[in-house]
Amino acid sequence: MDDSVLFCRFSMDGRAYSGKIRANMVDIVEGDPFAGFTEMRISYPLSRVRLLAPFTPRKIWCVGRNYYGHVRELQNEVPEEPLIFSKPTSSLVGPGDAVRVPTWVGRVDYEGELAVVIKSACRNVEENDASKYILGYTCLNDVTARDLQKKDPQWTRAKGFDTFCPIGPALLLSSEIPPETQLTTRHNGKVVQQNTVSNMIFSIGRVISHISRFATLEPGDIIATGTPEGIGRIAPGDTVEVEIDGIGTLSNPFIADNPKSNEIVSLPKA
Repeated sequence: MDDSVLFCRFSMDGRAYSGKIRANMVDIVEGDPFAGFTEMRISYPLSRVRLLAPFTPRKIWCVGRNYYGHVRELQNEVPEEPLIFSKPTSSLVGPGDAVRVPTWVGRVDYEGELAVVIKSACRNVEENDASKYILGYTCLNDVTARDLQKKDPQWTRAKGFDTFCPIGPALLLSSEIPPETQLTTRHNGKVVQQNTVSNMIFSIGRVISHISRFATLEPGDIIATGTPEGIGRIAPGDTVEVEIDGIGTLSNPFIADNPKSNEIVSLPKA
């Protein structure tokens, strides 16, 4: 993955830019990874910019119970086929953005995941052809209101709160990812999840094929591929980091959400 491009969005001096991360620098580019981009020969140190969500997805698909360890820790049965649900785009935030924890929902958990980004529209995809439709990969935290998940017969509410889907810090532009790629989640600096993508129950190709059998996948769709064992409860004041080899570290603070607030959480700009 050394030659792969890390596309990002960032803000500086009140303006948003597209960029390409290069070591400790970010190069400004014009365009986007879907239609193509060109370098502008202007660079800034990464330490001087604020990274944003690398793009705004059209749809957010997720896979539940896709690591054997996670199935065991929740005392569930191994699914016979990929277990699919979705999160609304209003749940999206970028690196460094605060995740708001509702005070009335009970337990809220982190779930570090690898997310796949779709490059072009497709349906009825064969598993072996799935890589043709992959634009790249990013980190994702599938924040979950666990008590509500157990209470509701479906997971839309538990998974869909505003800010419950941090993504970033960058988009690795590559159609494939090595099976030894490691995912690590840290809760307040302590490693709590660590596994490789090769340990998924259903492969990325299988998941893409499965979803495309019932829904057309479109450019910019995200598929979160499931979380390994080690999920845990978070509280306001905590910080969760999701790190994936070759992509970087997605870090987000957690704060209490005022149950009486009607403030709108702005979606990241594309």
